[in-house]
Amino acid sequence: MEGAWIPLLLTLKVAGCATALNLLLGVGMAFALARWRFPGREVLDAVLTLPMVMPPTVMGYYLLVLIGQQGPLGAWLWSQFGIRLIFTWEAAVLAAMVMSFPLVFKPARTAFEGVDPQFEHAARTLGISEWAVFFRVSLPLAWRGIFAGLLLSFARAMGEFGATLMVAGSIPGKTQTLSIAAYEAVQAGQDDMANFLVAVTTLTCLAILLSAGRLLPPHKEPRS
Repeated sequence: MEGAWIPLLLTLKVAGCATALNLLLGVGMAFALARWRFPGREVLDAVLTLPMVMPPTVMGYYLLVLIGQQGPLGAWLWSQFGIRLIFTWEAAVLAAMVMSFPLVFKPARTAFEGVDPQFEHAARTLGISEWAVFFRVSLPLAWRGIFAGLLLSFARAMGEFGATLMVAGSIPGKTQTLSIAAYEAVQAGQDDMANFLVAVTTLTCLAILLSAGRLLPPHKEPRS
C-alpha cells in the first residue's frame, strides 16, 4: 500500500489549497451578498451556487474551455507568463475550489445574515473603520458557520473526481488524487489498493463531517 500515500498527500495538498482560496473568495462574496443590496443579487447567488447542483463533468468542461491552451485564461497565461495550467496539480486545485465553493459561500452568507446589524452599527459609532468592524465584530460572530463550511469544503475537495479528471487528468504522482487513484485501481483490478483508498477517503470525510456537525447550530424541535 506504499503507493497509496502519494495520492493521499497530493489530495491533502490540493484540498488544503482549494479550501484556503475558498476562505478568501467564499467569505468575501458571502459578506458582500449578506450586507449589500443591488440589482441581480440573487441571480449572482444562484450562479455562485451552481457547482453544487451541476454535474462535475459539465463544470470540468467549462474549466477546460477557460484554462485550455486555446481558452481565454489559458492562452493569456501562456502568452504573458509561459504558464501552462492544464493537466497540472494547480488545475486540480482550481477544479476542487470551484466544486467546493458553494459549501463555504452558502454557510458563510447564512452566518453573516444571522449577525445582528446593531452590533456593527454600535462599533461604527465608536469610530471603528469598516475593516475593523468586519474583523472585530462580524467575523467573530459568524466564525462557527464559516468554519463548518470550510470543513465541508475540504471534505468535498478531497472527494472531487469529475472536474479534476477533466482539467488535471490522471498523472501518477502529479495530478492523480485519491478518488482518481481509487477509480484507476478498480479499473486495473487492484481490489486491495481500491479498498484501502476508499477506506482512507471515507474515514477522513466522516471525521470532517462529525467535526462540522459540532460547529453548526443545533436543530430545534418545533414547540407543540
